[in-house]
Amino acid sequence: MTISLTDSVPDHRSLPSRATLILLVAMTGVAPISLYMLVPALPVLATSFDSDISLVQMTVSLYMVGIACSQLIMGPLSDRYGRRPVLLAGLGLMVLATIGGIFAQTLPQLIAARFLQALGGASGMVISRAIVRDLYTRDRVASMISLVIAVMMIAQMLSPLAGGLLEINLGWRSIFYALAALSIAAFLGIALALPETRRIADRKANGGFTGGARSLLTSRAFIGYVLCQVLASSIIFTFAGAGPYIVVNQMGRSSAEYGAWFATSGFAYLVGNLLCARFAPRYTIEKLIWFGLIMQLAGSLLNLAWGVTGLNQVPSWLFITHMLIMLGNAFTMSNSAAGALSIRPHAAGTASGMMGFLQMGFGSLCSQFGAWLGGNFMTPLPLNIAILALSLACASTMILLVPRHTTVATDDLIEQAEGEETGLL
Repeated sequence: MTISLTDSVPDHRSLPSRATLILLVAMTGVAPISLYMLVPALPVLATSFDSDISLVQMTVSLYMVGIACSQLIMGPLSDRYGRRPVLLAGLGLMVLATIGGIFAQTLPQLIAARFLQALGGASGMVISRAIVRDLYTRDRVASMISLVIAVMMIAQMLSPLAGGLLEINLGWRSIFYALAALSIAAFLGIALALPETRRIADRKANGGFTGGARSLLTSRAFIGYVLCQVLASSIIFTFAGAGPYIVVNQMGRSSAEYGAWFATSGFAYLVGNLLCARFAPRYTIEKLIWFGLIMQLAGSLLNLAWGVTGLNQVPSWLFITHMLIMLGNAFTMSNSAAGALSIRPHAAGTASGMMGFLQMGFGSLCSQFGAWLGGNFMTPLPLNIAILALSLACASTMILLVPRHTTVATDDLIEQAEGEETGLL
């Protein structure tokens, strides 16, 4: 049986690009927005449930565990059963869990609802990347991922403000009412407007989670791209963990001032994604990754220089240079993710899930490590050294694991080779 090249990738023209973007943003953003909207209400939750703040913090920490677990589960399931049914099941679980949060009477009930909320909602994070790979060629994947992240970040940056306003005016349960409405809207939008993007032949060819994971883990290029993406994201987690302690405790500034400075990092990351979306169609994934890596290394070296000379004892030196790192970080993360998803297109869901799980798992450790660096030293220098080390490790994965002469060239060659292996051609 011969498969024509026109059947190898679903026709993305069946969905208008604007509608595609809206749906991808909705499914990608619903879990992160749900995470950040509740954060301003944590002190109120401690009072409402007469509980210690460390226990209330579990509504955030276990939510992140749920996100990590979801990505490892939902990605392979979407390869086996299709994107739509798994995505709708995940968002349906999120709707039910969010409603459960509205009626929670004890803190353990709320924590359980938050875990299930993350487990279902994070399906959109992992499956959206797989859908992008289904719909677009390798050269356009990074552009679409960057565009989705850029739009999502605007909503994500505003979600703590929205959560704070809701809590002040209507109480903390109003946050769950808003999240329920958002979840239902995302569910209905996907149910009504998003077709299945994964072909039945691809589901049969994938070989399940074990087969898909095995085929990915035997590829040096896949491991290199994934480690590059995970290490790049760990720079964000490490800096975010250390930032409050450095600015508030070491520099003696207010938490409000820290929030304002931290917003500059998000702004730089947003600009980086917008630039990546613009330039991705013109340059190869590898060139854009190296551009991002060079920017990361340049910013890391400058921050280390400021640390050695003692200049970064004020927020401006620390954060303005960190904006350069975040600008490059956006290029590195989006394009390395695109590279990882393109190694085995038939296992894009599994690849996305493995990458997301490692990102969240290692990122949480780096966040704790960053907090330790910020809380146990009286200078930002240890953080500067850690960021430089992560940047060097990130670049090393591209040098050692992604051979230049075996770069994944075209979708057609990949799918032809996989087809020969599975007997489809």
